[in-house]
Amino acid sequence: MLKTDPRYAQYIQILKEELRPAMGCTEPIAIAYAAAKARKTLGVMPERILVEASGNIIKNVKSVVVPHTGGLRGIPAATAAGTVAGDADAELEVLAQVTGEQIEAMAAYLAVTPIEVRYADTGRIFDIQITAFAGGDRATVRITDYHTNIVLVQRNDEILLKQELTDRNDDRLTDRTCLSVEGIVDFADSVDCADVGDVLERQIEYNMAIAKEGLRGNYGANIGKTVLRGREYDINYKMRAWAAAGSDARMNGCELPVVINSGSGNQGITASVPVIVYANEIGASHETLLRALCVSNLITTHLKTGIGRLSAYCGAVSAGVGAGAGIAYLKGGRFEMIAHTVVNAVAITSGIICDGAKASCAAKIAAAVDAGLLGLAMYEDGNQFFGGDGIVKKGVESTIEAVGKLASRGMQQTDKEIIQLMMEL
Repeated sequence: MLKTDPRYAQYIQILKEELRPAMGCTEPIAIAYAAAKARKTLGVMPERILVEASGNIIKNVKSVVVPHTGGLRGIPAATAAGTVAGDADAELEVLAQVTGEQIEAMAAYLAVTPIEVRYADTGRIFDIQITAFAGGDRATVRITDYHTNIVLVQRNDEILLKQELTDRNDDRLTDRTCLSVEGIVDFADSVDCADVGDVLERQIEYNMAIAKEGLRGNYGANIGKTVLRGREYDINYKMRAWAAAGSDARMNGCELPVVINSGSGNQGITASVPVIVYANEIGASHETLLRALCVSNLITTHLKTGIGRLSAYCGAVSAGVGAGAGIAYLKGGRFEMIAHTVVNAVAITSGIICDGAKASCAAKIAAAVDAGLLGLAMYEDGNQFFGGDGIVKKGVESTIEAVGKLASRGMQQTDKEIIQLMMEL
């Protein structure tokens, strides 16, 4: 792909938009970000707060530990954290600079401040609106469709910012329809690594650090350690274990940052860590690793485009497929091998449900990476799934489109049932 090809600049911009640093699970962090903005707009500490959130936000915040809160979980905790200690200008690193004194202040604030949570049935899968009250004043901040997309800032009756809502309000992002598996492989082969080095080097540094911490510490159900035990020298288990360990840490209060993909730290970890572990195992050059990460990250984003940021479909599946594609690239595979890996892998694991962010995400990541590796191994052994095998279609792009329809349309009722079950507990 020549630099003069319009897709070249688009692919670079997509990587910059997707591979962003975040502290903690991104849905509670988005709530903390909105709360910090609301407090800043109000100008004083709120006396009470109303949080209105879509079902998928409630689902993804319910069980996960909010970092820098002393182990607190849930929407009120994320709201209090952003209100008391959030940096309103730091976006997804809103809680990165919290002090010990502020953690104590959060707990005290949470104990005395009414924070009401309401289910917002707005028709938008990703929707957060926080209204903070003090005296006779109020401030409202709304985020929709993706984690930093503020569409409304209002103080009393004065509208300070308002973005028009569209059917899919992501028009401030690069149009993802430029992505294709063939184009991604072409881009990875030809990209000037200096053009993508900054975002990918940060992904390597952050995501490997949290994976190491997950294997060192005691987090959640310790899936990474469980996968690796007794198999420390088996590369297939190492790739699964290191990715799962990153999620172990992230879902259970580790305060290290991650570089996300498609709005998710778990997806960012899954798309990158197995590829890095395998590159280190085979002694691949650093440049080859960067090119393979272009493949894994962009294929993950390509798959997620049709699915949406949040759904009943586990996002780790797409990232595990992306990882399999990146590893295929490291093995010298190009379009044919990578396309077959993608089709095989999505046929294996499509349909794993997303029931919110929590400790079991690490186990789903291990399964997703395993599916990516199995999809690749099938191709290497001369085996494949064919069009007409279930949801598999003829051609990789048609199969990706089918998966998007399954997740975004076909699993809508599944999503509602999951949310209902979770809210009953």
